[in-house]
Amino acid sequence: MLSFVVSRVESGQNLQVYLASKMSISKRASKNLLDTKNVWVNRKCVWMAHHVLRQGDTVEIPAPPKGKDDAPAAEQKIRVLFEDEHYLIVDKPSGILSTGEVGSVATIMRRQVDAPAAQAVHRLDRDTTGCLLLAKSDAAFNAAVAVFKTRRVSKTYQVIVCGRFERSASTVQNELDDARAVSHIHREAFSKDASFLKVRIETGRTHQIRRHLASLRHPVLGDREHGFKTVRDPRLLTVPRHMLHASGLELPHPMVPGAALKAHSPLPADFRRCLKLFDMGK
Repeated sequence: MLSFVVSRVESGQNLQVYLASKMSISKRASKNLLDTKNVWVNRKCVWMAHHVLRQGDTVEIPAPPKGKDDAPAAEQKIRVLFEDEHYLIVDKPSGILSTGEVGSVATIMRRQVDAPAAQAVHRLDRDTTGCLLLAKSDAAFNAAVAVFKTRRVSKTYQVIVCGRFERSASTVQNELDDARAVSHIHREAFSKDASFLKVRIETGRTHQIRRHLASLRHPVLGDREHGFKTVRDPRLLTVPRHMLHASGLELPHPMVPGAALKAHSPLPADFRRCLKLFDMGK
């Protein structure tokens, strides 16, 4: 963790300029760092570039950006969990979109496996990791979307939340965006300050798990949008993203009657480190 205290001379600078100066990086790299929502001012998460600093403010970040700040990131290789002639299930990394832009999972996989028509059947948030289904053709895509609409898709997530989750099992059915939303929660482990949960969702509303858990006052660890905006525990400052992982996906094969699509994604390294940090891992 890097920590800086704003001096009298530095008072009045905006956060983007201050970070660029303190870390010897460009303004663009400074803005990219702010966009990760991993910059804290007086233990409050701040991502507005033009936030004005005052003398005595404490600015903290988990770690300096790696590599050359202005160099384009190398396209990463994505692990394939399942593949046949119609579909791919891949192990989505954090920090990239499922679809829609250069560098998204869909665009990477088009080149990686030579499937120029590949497209994501569903989406995971930018920082959510794990099982993501892609179709290799329009016909396969349409067939998979039809299966998703029948609710015959089993999606399992693993998540670390703030606080001790008291119940070993519970179901949340709070509506989201005026629509039915159901999340089944099972407690896997807990410590004094955090809990490790498995969540199976029946519906797929936007940020469903994060919003449901926040409504129970157990927000997902590292969730800057629906979680606590100000923290006291210094460990929370080091959590790089929301700790939500799509560990399992299973559905009837849309193109092969009687067959199934199924994949499991192991916990990523940053998730395991977070479990250890909060005394729930080895």
